[in-house]
Amino acid sequence: MEKKTIRILAVDDHEMTTLGYKFILEDTDFEKYTIRMDTEKNFDAAKQRILESVKYGPYDILLLDIQLSGPMDETSGTGEDLGIYAREVCPKTRIVFMSSFSDNYRINSILQSVDPDGYMVKTEIDQKSLQAMVRTVLEQPPYYTQKALAAIRKKMANDISLDENDRKILYHLSIGTKTKDITQYVSLSLPSIENRKRHLKSIFGIDKQNDQALITESRRRGFI
Repeated sequence: MEKKTIRILAVDDHEMTTLGYKFILEDTDFEKYTIRMDTEKNFDAAKQRILESVKYGPYDILLLDIQLSGPMDETSGTGEDLGIYAREVCPKTRIVFMSSFSDNYRINSILQSVDPDGYMVKTEIDQKSLQAMVRTVLEQPPYYTQKALAAIRKKMANDISLDENDRKILYHLSIGTKTKDITQYVSLSLPSIENRKRHLKSIFGIDKQNDQALITESRRRGFI
């Protein structure tokens, strides 16, 4: 029986990471399929690959890191943005996040925005877990590593999904924009922006701290 070729695109700004995935998976003797993997290092190149693939057959699996080429800016995007885009243009493609983030807020936010078919915390990735992930997401998704599953199971008291306005507020704070001037970039009043900042501090557990603490915590959790 001829094996089916499974096409995977791995996106991570650390080339050695994607080459490691490629070496392991293409060298694995799966019973039902063989693996052919492409790699990309940044958002724009990966987005183009995904768009082009739709023309002749979309990828079977996308492996996405959350942070791509450093902190988010307004001209590029994150792995989360890439996952959202892929859900729109190739809804049948399986999406798995491969990230160093094991934070409850970050993982649950990804689950709400993308609804991925798997999430692997990088410190838990090895040859066996990579092989198990491929089998599971192709046949009976989802697949989660232990830390990811623990985060998912933990019930969160607050809605931790950040919308576009929240992200823009955090971004502009991070580049030094004064709160009163953020109204030029976000379609919200100054009181609404202040309310959003208080809410973000609350869900991050830094209620009584300043804006710099909000920036630091947002960056630590991978939102900027």
